[in-house]
Amino acid sequence: MYSVIRNLLFCFPAEPVHHFSMNMMKLGCQAGFVKKLVTAGCRPATSNLAREVFGLQFDNPIGLAAGFDKNARYLNELEALGFGFVEIGTVTPRPQAGNETPRLFRLPKDRALINRMGFNNDGVSAVAKRLKDWKEKRSSLIIGGNIGKNKVTPNEEAYKDYEICFRELFDWVDYFVVNVSSPNTPGLRELQEKDSLRKILSHLQTINRQQNKPKPLLLKIAPDLTWNQIDDVIELALEIKLDGLVAANTTISREQLKTSPEVLKTIGAGGLSGAPVRERATEVVRYIAQNTQQQIPIIASGGVFTAADAREKLEAGASLVQVYTGFIYEGPSIVKKICDGL
Repeated sequence: MYSVIRNLLFCFPAEPVHHFSMNMMKLGCQAGFVKKLVTAGCRPATSNLAREVFGLQFDNPIGLAAGFDKNARYLNELEALGFGFVEIGTVTPRPQAGNETPRLFRLPKDRALINRMGFNNDGVSAVAKRLKDWKEKRSSLIIGGNIGKNKVTPNEEAYKDYEICFRELFDWVDYFVVNVSSPNTPGLRELQEKDSLRKILSHLQTINRQQNKPKPLLLKIAPDLTWNQIDDVIELALEIKLDGLVAANTTISREQLKTSPEVLKTIGAGGLSGAPVRERATEVVRYIAQNTQQQIPIIASGGVFTAADAREKLEAGASLVQVYTGFIYEGPSIVKKICDGL
């Protein structure tokens, strides 16, 4: 059934369809009985996948990656779909429109997406207000806060943007992810260099340790890093005592795609996600796990569509797994299918 609906939706531009689909679901789930029906049909049947990671209790290991619910607008609906956790954002201090549209593209032949959204979001104050309202519902859904810098903020001042987001979201999220690996904000990936990273992460950890109950602090990295760069990340993560790593973000690579070069040229720049990233993301997870003796929990992201894809990530050393593109292609029952398969 979903494949028929998906094929119909794929006839229209990707970003408007995303908003239309989620808003329709939001409208439906305002009726309690509809949410119960969605929950009954989509939540995993098993409860034996619960696990504790960086001090948090997850109902299951399958989460939704950042970028899908940038502004914390759809938590009620995503909870009904059975996600073990949802990462909101990327959130920046000030609202920003992001890059010009169109900026989200499907590659059906590759089961992939290309996006160059550019951290479009409502700004941290608006997102914090929604999260505060959500927390008052006392839901058990784990919420991650993915934070970034505004496009106009120079890199040498970036640490201040991360601090603003960290402080404003602190009471309303369960863990933080520092995003310096999106390819869609000019110069952002330069912050993945060791000295730049140390400045941001050390600053946040200092603030974090001043709190009564520090929150888990994670770093999201690109799959395009060299092994030497990943070694630097590992060394820094151990030095600063990060609570985890997210591997990996979208890639700027276009190697071995089935989509024609002409179509790719028309689409232009952006981060590639989905099936083509699966193998490289798993390699990065395995490399980190092996070279840290699994001292650092890893959230694996990249090309997860099925239980087999998730198992591959977990066996490579991940503690948790995120989906994004797989959700678009597989539909609202993806969490149930993966968890039942696991």
